[in-house]
Amino acid sequence: MTVTEPAADGDEYKAREELRRRLLGAWQLVSYTAAGADEEVNQPLGPTPYGLIIYTPEGYMSAQLGRGDRPPLSSARFEDAPAEERAQAAVGYVAYGGPYEVVDSSTVEHHVTTSLFPNWIGRSLVREVAFAGSFLRLSAAAPTRIWGAERTAVLVWNRLA
Repeated sequence: MTVTEPAADGDEYKAREELRRRLLGAWQLVSYTAAGADEEVNQPLGPTPYGLIIYTPEGYMSAQLGRGDRPPLSSARFEDAPAEERAQAAVGYVAYGGPYEVVDSSTVEHHVTTSLFPNWIGRSLVREVAFAGSFLRLSAAAPTRIWGAERTAVLVWNRLA
């Protein structure tokens, strides 16, 4: 075990707090891409995805993402639509939320407590964070299986006023 200088601990704390402060608020999805080791780039939610991610001061986050080309269901009520339409609507949508934790000056963990995909509940999704002007880039910390191949997801968000 290495003894850390108190000043270093303070600097790391300040860096984490700065990242947490910069994440706060609402962000609109600009793009969602996933690249494999073969450098092929996939657009998991198509060329015109939409979405919203929110980080609260209380330490919670929520993300909603969808395909821009999802057709409306044939019924005005979700439960009255045919099973095939409901399944297709779900395939084109990602939703999850829960507490978040700023791990270091460039990493956030989303601790999933609610999700459209039940397998994510109880898991942590680690995201590398980068900023460029009003844009936020969240990248999966490690490749994951996305539409048949190991890929690294990259989501770009624009801060809402």
